Amino acid sequence: MPAYFVAQIRVHDPAAYQHYLDACDEVFARFNGEYLAVDPAPTLLEGEWPYTRSVLIRFPSEADLLAWYRSPDYQAIVVHRLAGARCDTILVHGKDEG
Repeated sequence: MPAYFVAQIRVHDPAAYQHYLDACDEVFARFNGEYLAVDPAPTLLEGEWPYTRSVLIRFPSEADLLAWYRSPDYQAIVVHRLAGARCDTILVHGKDEG
């Protein structure tokens, strides 16, 4: 069953956040994920949206997603994302295919 990493981000320190961006693709490439959307200006349809960026990543399974997120290499760089932005992230389980 696929699993999705959803991140809602509000950047408050662009330099710190850029440090994360400079390193994240190299780490991400070693895992089975696929960027489905990276939107620096999502369109609000309802409610309130205090974010400036949205990211949606698909992994083949929850285990693959957690292997990426919990990896020592990712944990070494995620501190820069968290220092540079307010980030709310969730893991969403996809539907079984078939």
